[in-house]
Amino acid sequence: MNPDRERKIKTFLKYSLVGFLVFLFLFLLMDNLVMPLYVQQGKSTRVPSVLGLPVEEARKVMTDSGLEFKETEPKADKEYPVGTVAFQNPAPGAEVKFGRNVYLTVSGGELLVLVPSLRGKSIRDGTFTLERFGLALGEITYQVSQDFPENTIIDQGIPTGTNVRKGSRIDIVVSQGKSVDRLPVPKVIMKTLTEAERAVVQQGFRVGNITYQVNLDLLPNTVIDQYPRSGEIAASGTAIDLFVTKKPDSPIRGEN
Repeated sequence: MNPDRERKIKTFLKYSLVGFLVFLFLFLLMDNLVMPLYVQQGKSTRVPSVLGLPVEEARKVMTDSGLEFKETEPKADKEYPVGTVAFQNPAPGAEVKFGRNVYLTVSGGELLVLVPSLRGKSIRDGTFTLERFGLALGEITYQVSQDFPENTIIDQGIPTGTNVRKGSRIDIVVSQGKSVDRLPVPKVIMKTLTEAERAVVQQGFRVGNITYQVNLDLLPNTVIDQYPRSGEIAASGTAIDLFVTKKPDSPIRGEN
C-alpha cells in the first residue's frame, strides 16, 4: 500500500476515534447533568430532614435530593452531639425548588461554663457568684475551722476552673467557726410541727416559742417560718422559735 495513503488512513482513524470519544463525553454530560437540570427546572421537591446527622452524611442527603448545602457557624446545643446538624432552614418537609440552598447549623455541643472560685465568700455572695455563671448552689456541709469565720465558704465540691454543664449544682463546705459547740441551724420550714420538733432536737437545739398563725392555703400544723433562720450558726442548745399554721377558730395544741 502507498505509504501516503496508509498515513492518511491512520490519521483519519485517529481523528475519528477522538471525535467519537468527544461525542460520547458530550452525550453523557447532556444525559446525566444538563438534561436533569433542564427537566427539574421550575419543579419543586421536599426538603429532607438531616437533623442529628453528621455533616458529611447530611451533605450527601441534600445533594442526592437536588439541593445545595450551606453550613453556618456552629452553635452550642445540648440536644444534638458535636458535629451533627442541630438546625436547618428551610425546615424538614418544606417544598422548595430544585437547587435551593439549605442552611445547616452544626452543633458545637452542650454549653459548658467554668466553675468560679467560692473560697472565702459568704454563702450569700457565693450563691450570687454561681448564678452569674449560670450555676446553682448545691448541698451545704459545715465544718469547724480555725482560719475562716462563721458562714464563710472554705471549700467547694468541684474545683475552680473546671468545665461543667450550665445549670450544674456546686456543693460547698462552710465554716461553723472555731467551736464544735456552734452548729448550723436546720431548715424546718414546710415540715409538720412534729417533724420540725424532731429535727431541731436531733441537730442539738431545743424548741422555743411556737406561734400559731391562721393560714387557709396550707395544712394545719405546717411550719411557715423559724428563728434563727436555717443555715445560721448558733450555739448548741439554742432555742428555735417556730411559726405554725392553724385554721380559724381551731384549738391550739396544749389548750383545753
